[in-house]
Amino acid sequence: MASSSNPNCTTILPSTSTLTSNTGYLSEIEPLTGTNFSTWRDQVKLTLGVMDLDHALRIDPPVTLTDASTSDQKRAYEQWERSNRICLMINKNSISVAIRGAIPDSENAKEYLNSVEEQFKGTSKAHASTLILKMLTTKYDEVSGVR
Repeated sequence: MASSSNPNCTTILPSTSTLTSNTGYLSEIEPLTGTNFSTWRDQVKLTLGVMDLDHALRIDPPVTLTDASTSDQKRAYEQWERSNRICLMINKNSISVAIRGAIPDSENAKEYLNSVEEQFKGTSKAHASTLILKMLTTKYDEVSGVR
């Protein structure tokens, strides 16, 4: 445990092995290019879940802190805030720059992920329709396979 500059506040710094294993998880996320949305979303959610950072994706933001906030409320807010910040960083940095520019920015990781999904919801349906049509109209030419 390491102490921060504030004598009343202690923070736990991650060990080197934790950072190394987290880097391994992050490298498994295939960057979002447009055609791989479903795979990308699943990889991001799995990675954040395994790293125990998906708190902001599962839970709505807590109420804003006030002077009357209890220590439990402060702890819950800090946990959600940290998770939200890291989720946003991982989400944004695993999307190609060209696509990232088309997605409305948000300070809430859950909302940002929903915005990304909105961008690709129609695309994936159109892509599925194209593949189905291709499958139904493909004919064997006696040379190559139909696969």
